Amino acid sequence: RELTAVVQKRFGFPENSVELFAERVENRAACAMAQCESLRYKLLGGLAVRRACYGVVRFIMENGAKGCEVIISGKLRAQRAKAMKFR
Repeated sequence: RELTAVVQKRFGFPENSVELFAERVENRAACAMAQCESLRYKLLGGLAVRRACYGVVRFIMENGAKGCEVIISGKLRAQRAKAMKFR
């Protein structure tokens, strides 16, 4: 209901003209957005960057993926920004 109201306001649709249907993702490991959210909550929870990324990579690989790559960038440890790739 809340998401429907946001879409209506953002795109200027009249009231009760938009219906949204959401389904659960059947294989969470194969969904990039789900894994991105998982990584986000791990990092916000205070988990170390490398440990969080390798945890996500391991989860994806254990669920049958042939390969995956996680790229994270920004101020990871120090003041200087950098990018890390985990394969």
